[in-house]
Amino acid sequence: MTDLKATAQGMFDAIAAGNDIDAAIDTYMAEDFVEHEAVPGMGSTRDTPRQMFTMMHAAFPDFAVEVHEMLQDGDKVVARITMGGTHQGEFMGVPASGNRVGVDAIDILQFRGDKCIAHWGVMDMAGMMEQMGAAPRS
Repeated sequence: MTDLKATAQGMFDAIAAGNDIDAAIDTYMAEDFVEHEAVPGMGSTRDTPRQMFTMMHAAFPDFAVEVHEMLQDGDKVVARITMGGTHQGEFMGVPASGNRVGVDAIDILQFRGDKCIAHWGVMDMAGMMEQMGAAPRS
């Protein structure tokens, strides 16, 4: 069985590095990739993560992805991660706060060979908004 966890880790590392988001997306995501996580104002193609991670790097110049654990079952990898950095630019309408932000997420990635063909995810957006100062702390 192919070690898709290693492929997923490579994808997370390339996206976090931010050197070339387009190259990272094109390397790890199939042309027919489908995004199943609803992202406001964005579609469901591989341009969705391209746009999202470009925005993340602009707003969080020290953007990082910490992978806590990954599980593989057949052609799918489930990852529990934390993404974030220092909020130094506008993000989804929220002006820079200077705050450190860490947002927890669970991702399900489906692969065909060495390419990700689909993503389902749940991200703690409420917690992210609180940390950026856009929502009251609970």
